[in-house]
Amino acid sequence: MNIQEIGRKALEYDMYSGCSQSVLLALQEAFEMFDMESFKAATVLSGGIARRGETCGAYIGGLLALGQAIGRENIEDTQSYRDAMKPANEICENFKSKIQMVFNSTKQLDSTLCRDIQKIVYGRAFDLNNPEDYQAFLDAGGHSDSGCPLVCSIAAEVAAEKLIELLA
Repeated sequence: MNIQEIGRKALEYDMYSGCSQSVLLALQEAFEMFDMESFKAATVLSGGIARRGETCGAYIGGLLALGQAIGRENIEDTQSYRDAMKPANEICENFKSKIQMVFNSTKQLDSTLCRDIQKIVYGRAFDLNNPEDYQAFLDAGGHSDSGCPLVCSIAAEVAAEKLIELLA
């Protein structure tokens, strides 16, 4: 399984908008675990949850794939819940580090908030629910290969690395 290919697919899928679904679909295809219900549910998670700048949708897409692969199937299975937290946190830290590295940021990325990632990628955050600001986001390269689609690629690759390790 080629991790870079998974990242490339996530980048390409984001041309249709929807960072969460872009990452999730690339991972679902790569690991042969497609589930229409989780894919549909991810629709509203993009742009930092409903375009609000909160938790990065690409990152959430990676976590959804992780949960789909190793998550608990029974609410009473507290141990499986606990066991999933360690790899989820590893994905978080690796995602933040790789964002900083790829975008040559000297500023520490302390969160996975979409608005904080936008500041690293574009130098500022955008209100994606405001039509003028959304247009400014697009004008700044919001859906170019060096913008949010690249963040999707990073999220997919980081999650794929962890999934390969866990499912080997």
